[in-house]
Formats: sequence, C-alpha cells, structure tokens
Amino acid sequence: MDEKIEANGKNIELQMTEGKDEPMKEATGSEQPQLGSSAAAKLNLGATMDEPLTSKSIQLHEKDETPHAFAPNGDETNLSENIDERETWSTKLDFMLSIIGYCVGLGNVWRFPYLCYKNGGATFLIPYFLMLALCGIPMMLTEFSLGQFLSLGPPSTFATICRLARGVGMAMMMISFLVSTYYNVIICWSVVYLFSSFASDVPWKDCDSEWASDKCSTVDERRNMNDLLKNCTNGTLRINATYLLNCTSDVSKLIPSSLEYFNNHVLGKTDGIDDMGDFRWKICLSLLFCWTVVFLCLFKGVKTSGKVVWVTATMPYVVLFILFIRGVTLEGAGIGIEFYLKPKWSKLLDVKVWVAAASQIFYSLGVGWGTVLVYGSYNKFTNNCVFDAIVVSCINCGSSFFAGFVVFSVLGFVSHQLNVDIDKVATSGPGLAFNVYPEAISQLPISPLWAILFFLMLFTLGLDSQFGTLECIIAGVADEWGGKFKKYKSWFTAFICYLLFFLALPMCTGGGIYILNLLDFQAGGISLIFLAFVEVLVVGWAYGANRLGGNIETMTGKRPPFYFIICWKLITPLLLLIILISTIVQWEGITLDDYKYPPWAEFIGWLIALASMLLVPGFAIYEVYHARGLTIREKISKSFQPNNDLILEIEQRQVSTIKSIPD
Repeated sequence: MDEKIEANGKNIELQMTEGKDEPMKEATGSEQPQLGSSAAAKLNLGATMDEPLTSKSIQLHEKDETPHAFAPNGDETNLSENIDERETWSTKLDFMLSIIGYCVGLGNVWRFPYLCYKNGGATFLIPYFLMLALCGIPMMLTEFSLGQFLSLGPPSTFATICRLARGVGMAMMMISFLVSTYYNVIICWSVVYLFSSFASDVPWKDCDSEWASDKCSTVDERRNMNDLLKNCTNGTLRINATYLLNCTSDVSKLIPSSLEYFNNHVLGKTDGIDDMGDFRWKICLSLLFCWTVVFLCLFKGVKTSGKVVWVTATMPYVVLFILFIRGVTLEGAGIGIEFYLKPKWSKLLDVKVWVAAASQIFYSLGVGWGTVLVYGSYNKFTNNCVFDAIVVSCINCGSSFFAGFVVFSVLGFVSHQLNVDIDKVATSGPGLAFNVYPEAISQLPISPLWAILFFLMLFTLGLDSQFGTLECIIAGVADEWGGKFKKYKSWFTAFICYLLFFLALPMCTGGGIYILNLLDFQAGGISLIFLAFVEVLVVGWAYGANRLGGNIETMTGKRPPFYFIICWKLITPLLLLIILISTIVQWEGITLDDYKYPPWAEFIGWLIALASMLLVPGFAIYEVYHARGLTIREKISKSFQPNNDLILEIEQRQVSTIKSIPD
C-alpha cells in the first residue's frame, strides 16, 4: 500500500508492505538472489547493512526533490535511463583483457624492476604485496563496484553517491585528458624505433652517423676503456686519436651511441624548456599514426576495443616470454637476476621503501583515473566484481615481477659487456626503454628482429592504457551531457583524438621532452594522489563503507569480507594520506636527469596540478550554493547526502533489466 501525505509543507511518501513478520531468507545454493528488494528497503529506511530486515516494513522518508546543479538537461531521469541504452562488454574475456591491458602498462616494465632492485630486491616484495592487499585491491573493488552498480561515468557516479563529490569525477576526467596529451607521445617514440628497426642492422649501434657527437661511444669502445682504466695508474688514454682521457677520468662521461641516437636523432633534444628547437616530423607523423589507431579502435565503443585487446593485451606477454627466454641465456644474465632479487632485510626498516611500495601499487593499478570505474560500468549487474578486483590486481603485480626478470637479465648482460658493476647501468623510465635496452639489443645476433619485438611490445603496452584514459573522457561526457554526444559518439571520439593530437604538437619539437616531463610530474603526480585520497573518504564515510558492501551483496548475492569495510574506512585512506604527505615533504622540484626546471616552468607545473585538484572544492561550493535549505548548515548537510531516489531508481532499472532476460 502506497500513500502520499503532506507534513510541514514537504512531500512525504509512506510505503507499507504487508507480510509475515519474519526475517527475509538469503538465497542459497542455486537460488537466484532477490536483487534489489533488500537493498531498496535498506536505502529508504536508512538502516545500516548489518540490520536484519523483515518483509513487513514501514518506510517513511522525505521525497528528494533537490536537483543536481549539473543534472543533464535539468532532468536526472536521463541518468537512470542511461542503463537501458548503455553498451556492455560482448564477453567477460573482453572486459578482463581490456582492464588488464589498461593496468599493465609501460610502468610495469620500466619502473617496477628498478624500484625492486633499489629498495631491497626480494625484500621489497613484502611491503609491495602487503600494500596490494591493504590499498590496491580495496581501491580496485571500490571503482569496479561503483561503476557496475550505477552504470555511470565518473562525474555522475560521484554526484550520485555524494552531491558534493561531483568534482572528484570531473577531476578524474581532467587528469585523464592531461595525461592523454603526452602519453601517446611516448608511444609514438616506440613507433619511430619500430620502423627504424626494419633494416639490416639497428641504426644506433655505431657512431658513424651525422647525429653522433665527439663523445659518442660504442659498447666495444667503452668496454676496452674500462679494461684499460682498471689497470691504469698514471698517464693518459687516447680515443680515436683525438680524445684524451687520464686515468682518473670517468668513462660514464662518454655518451652511449644508443643515447645519442635517442637524444640527437629521434628527439633533437635541446638544452632546456626555454629552447624548443626544431620540429621533428618523424615524431609528428608517428603521433598522428598513433592517434588514428586509437580512434579506429574506439570509435564504435567497447564493442570494437574489446576485440582489439585480444591482440594488444596478449601480445606483450608473448613478447615478454620470448625476451625472457633470450635474456636468461645471455652472458651475465645470472648476475643481473641476482641483483634484482638479492634481499636486503635492513630496507624493511626504511619508511621510504614502504612509501615507494604503496606508490607503485597505486600508480600501476591505474586507480583514481576513472578508467577502472568506467570499465566496470560496462559489466553486467550480477558480475562478480570482487573476484575481478582480486584477479586483475594480482595479474598486474605478477606481470611487474616477471618483467623484472626480463629487464635485469639484459642489464646483467650489458654490465658484463661493459665490464662494469650493474648499478652503473641500472635505470628506469624512458632511459631504460630507449637507451639501455636498445644498446643491449644492438649486441645480439639478428638485432633488428629483437628490436622489432621489443618496440612492438612497448607500442601495444601503451596503446591499451591509452584506450582506457580516453574511454574515461568519452564516457564521462556522454553520461554528463547525454543525448547528442551518444548519438554522435563516433564524431566526438574523432574530435577528442585529434584535439589531443594538436595539443601534443609542441612535444614534437626538440624541447618537447621537457614539456612531456613537466606534465608527467604534475598531471599525474600529487594531484592524482590527492584525488584518490578524497575518493576513498567520500566512499568510506560520506556514502558509507557498509552501504557499498550492501551494493556488492545486491549485485553478487554475497557480502564482501569485513576486511574490505575496514580498508575503505580506515586503512586505505591512511595509507594514501601517508603517500600524499611523503610526496609533498620529499618534493625537490621538477628535474629531467641533471636539468632543473626554471621557476616559471615550475609555476606552470603547479597550475597544471591545481587545474584538476581545484575542481573538487569548486564543484562542492557550487553544489552547496544551489542546494535547498534555509541556512548554510542545512545546505551543507543536504549536499553531503547521496541521491537516494536516483540510486533506488537506477537499482530498480538494473533489476528489471535482469528479470526481463529469460533463463
């Protein structure tokens, strides 16, 4: 029996359901869980998820008539109706390959192995996997479950669970947009190398080209010099009859031919950000190629990208395995692997090691960007998101660990070839991918083949991650502003892709790497950690960890372990706060190798970081201003509440969609 009455000038809805006064039984065995019924009652009663419910209940609540400040077309029903039209993954495997491809990116190959070596070898795995359990998996499950439950993009999702939090979703889109401007530039470097490798020999092996400076040196030259210096006590050494080196000189001042090729031939690198240098047409054309590939894979949505990842997400593993087999058979590989895994137990007492482990987990899983949430929103309502969060997180971390064997077996080979300690060649980031590893490849028989495999792997690794960041932008805009964007989604995708291409053109110059590094420092640095911290506070406290657990129970028929509730409310926010504070305290300015950015560039960098962070309080203030209420306290209180009516309507649509599907 449903009745509406007037009380104190407000619409009050009275709902009564008659039945036996006994607890509702949970579905067991093969019984289909009664989706939506229990959750709807809990929503309206405002009960905690631990309270037993009876089938006779009286629900009395104030009907929510306060519109969102940014409701599309002023009508929030568009959001719930979005469920009926929202595309879904063709198969579960499409989703798994897409999310794994997104998470397992370039950082898994060029960042984790070096961090592991630097922070205690095998000892680093203890804090690493502990942080995975306490921070990584809980955050992964948060975004998977919210996306799957509401089937909305980031801004609409966070505005629904807490009116003040729309800015969190907007900031996610902003960060994804900023990162997309430079991430494809890195991918296009690998394309330049890929096409250059189709030759009789790799072009960076020797110093006979016009791009080589006087300090350019090959592996053989540096090895001979290292051998001589170890037995040299006085006098000088002569190189190429022109360059003198005394016995106390540092051979590292000589520049490897592979690094000269990267800096001088590919990048045309200048001396600083205030000198943009020449326009690099090879990079520009490669960038255009990369964005065209991204567009062709995304213009039909996840129906097409979900099939493309069958190749792009699996190929890196095939190539990694081939490179692993080749790497462990090289001379010196054992030395490299030993350095990679050799435990240093004293490192466990170093706070920086624990912060590094937590930071790597956070960055490698790709949480906080909005992509995990968007990918989860394309899942079926009854999908087991808990299983997905655990499996994807473990595969991601396992991939990083395995990549370490591939990297350090080759680093051991390079140190053996140069006759130097491995710490002289161990590095991370682009320096590993475009200097050390190419130099090692140049020493192998059939080096062009190995170069093609390696750079093809980098291309596919980066491509999947680019798919995810762009999908976050597209889905967010489509859900936020609705109709026309969905109707012309292909055109909008093309617009975004080629807009990002034009915005990246300054990074196709000789000084472009300085712009790229500036964006990398600030667009996805402190601002991303801050955003993730706010996200877990909103979910754990404003929306409620227990309530999110109830949403998961509604979808899967099984409540997640209490361990996740503790993580959402206490442990994960605390860890992210520690990472945030540590990052700020240890801030030493923006650098690129030995180059320190001028103050004006640092100022621009902080403006970039603030561009996303200020969206959070900015949208919150706007929401409070437009909220109903006589006093500011009432407005703030109203703005902290979830949009219960919309959540209930979305849930009912989800349930009705499931029930309409024949068994």
